[in-house]
Amino acid sequence: MSDLDLDDLADELADFAPTKKKQATYTPRQERIIGGFEDIERFYEEHGRLPQHGADRDIFERLYAVRLDRLRELEECRSLLASVDKHGLLDSAPIAPPEQDELDTDDLMAELSGLSEGDDITKLRHVRSGEEKRAAEDVARRDKCHDFEKFAPLFKQVKDELANGTRITRRFELKAEIRPGAFFIVFGQICYVAEMGGVFTNPQGRTDARLRLIFDNGTESGMLMRSLQRQLNEDDAGRRITDPAPGPLFADKADDGEAETGTIYVLRSKSDHPAVSEHRQIMHKIGVTSGSVETRIASAEKSSTYLLAGVEIVATYKVYGVNCQKLESLIHKVFSAAQINLSIPDRFGHMVKPREWFLVPLGVIDEAVQRIRDRSILEYRYDPTKGELVRD
Repeated sequence: MSDLDLDDLADELADFAPTKKKQATYTPRQERIIGGFEDIERFYEEHGRLPQHGADRDIFERLYAVRLDRLRELEECRSLLASVDKHGLLDSAPIAPPEQDELDTDDLMAELSGLSEGDDITKLRHVRSGEEKRAAEDVARRDKCHDFEKFAPLFKQVKDELANGTRITRRFELKAEIRPGAFFIVFGQICYVAEMGGVFTNPQGRTDARLRLIFDNGTESGMLMRSLQRQLNEDDAGRRITDPAPGPLFADKADDGEAETGTIYVLRSKSDHPAVSEHRQIMHKIGVTSGSVETRIASAEKSSTYLLAGVEIVATYKVYGVNCQKLESLIHKVFSAAQINLSIPDRFGHMVKPREWFLVPLGVIDEAVQRIRDRSILEYRYDPTKGELVRD
């Protein structure tokens, strides 16, 4: 086995997200149609349901509902979106609008009917309900920040740190990123979340909170969290500004309301195979699962992956906010030099080579997990001759 390639490892640490597919080339009009459909998909993924019509619904939900109706009717749009409709939204049963709705559906359809003439199906230009007007006023209302001198040094520091690379910007993704002390760039201005009020449920049944936002132009706003979230999603240049130093690769405890992502597990085999018996105390199977470890190993005796024998769980580590498959691949790369080359017959007599088994002391595995978490693993490699992580 060759030594660990630190460039490859750095790539693993830098990006746990799935690899993006190469994008096809579309006309500007097709891009607008796809962009409008992606808004509907984001709504579906966030709420677990299709957008619905109704005067009691959020203005954007009602727009998405009308937009989805229109996309279903246009065969050209259905053909264009067929390859990106990952949830089957275009083929799902439509939800009929209620008999009465403050937002006139015919007017909205008129707005969208210009699609064939190149109108942007992603934009609602003229039809405004009372709810939309109130939301727009809430978003736009800015007052002079009378204690801006208290915040001015923070903005200067953030700009300096962006300039020297101590901080970077990332695409906004989750409302959980909106928290006191966080910085964002929205519509060209840096904003700072100075305060967050108590969380409540809005009329649409969604959690929300009142914020005190300070902007780098010396103004402030009492915007709702959902309003800021919507602005960040709608602004193509909207960004969150990272903390001064990279956070841990994965967390060892959950944020409020966050469920665990998975578990790193370390197993020891009970096999009587001579090679296993000789190295039992340092021979470990290392994996990551998003489910129960006990369930995963329930039929170990029947699986060549587990050497056709029972296994003992010797260590587990709960992980939060990380892609389990990427994390497992990273751990295996760290210990690739110690991977066991062992062949055993399976239940049918065929020779197989179980993977994920390594000759590594348990204490070194524990150290590696902690160093992967805080990213210091980049400075180390595993030396199988010494049985330890050594600094490069």
